[in-house]
Amino acid sequence: MFSTLRPQVSAITSSNKISSTEKMQAICELLKENVPYYDWVGFYFRNGDKEELKLGPYAGAPTDHTIIPFGKGICGQVAVSNQNFVVPDVKAQDNYIACSISVKAEIVVPLFLNGVNIGQIDIDSNTPDPFSEEDEHFLEYVNQEVSKIL
Repeated sequence: MFSTLRPQVSAITSSNKISSTEKMQAICELLKENVPYYDWVGFYFRNGDKEELKLGPYAGAPTDHTIIPFGKGICGQVAVSNQNFVVPDVKAQDNYIACSISVKAEIVVPLFLNGVNIGQIDIDSNTPDPFSEEDEHFLEYVNQEVSKIL
């Protein structure tokens, strides 16, 4: 599945016809539509000089969490740690911000530009413990491609 998605992600990022924001939106929609257990896909970016993340393009149900302080929730922790964070069971996490009662698992992978963590891709899944190392490697690839258009 990911082997067929990689060239599609690259085709989106290398397109000259749409803006960076539209490219990220297209990637969110591509992933949500083609990975059965990706129920919400979105990008969060550092909000200027503030110690907070701001929601960027996403595909899935609307969320109230458009601003997330550094350190809060899974996304906020990744903003501080600069490490991938895979959560097989969100109920087992003390520092979890619930977006929807149907969410069972989450994966967040930081997005680096010139070695600096500027944001992240966030995936929510309604399937318990669906994420593997393959997901991590694929999402790292997605972020490398996205960093080229920022």
